[in-house]
Amino acid sequence: MRLVYFALVREAVGLDSEIRELPEALETVGDCLSWLTAQGDNYAAAFADPSRLRFALDQQMARADSLLKGAGELAIFPPVTGG
Repeated sequence: MRLVYFALVREAVGLDSEIRELPEALETVGDCLSWLTAQGDNYAAAFADPSRLRFALDQQMARADSLLKGAGELAIFPPVTGG
């Protein structure tokens, strides 16, 4: 799966995007986040507070309980504000 990171998430992880082979046991966006958090200190810092993150599966907004099955891309980003 292609993982895409934006803003503060990108800065913490140190990558714009990456391709990862996800374990088959991961079913939801939240499962993926938990797995990524265990991949290193930079990931743990990026995903320390998942309630403050937003997600998109194949460029469609998703929630932490959204199923990963069939998706090719997961984007992870902080909430966007504007004025």
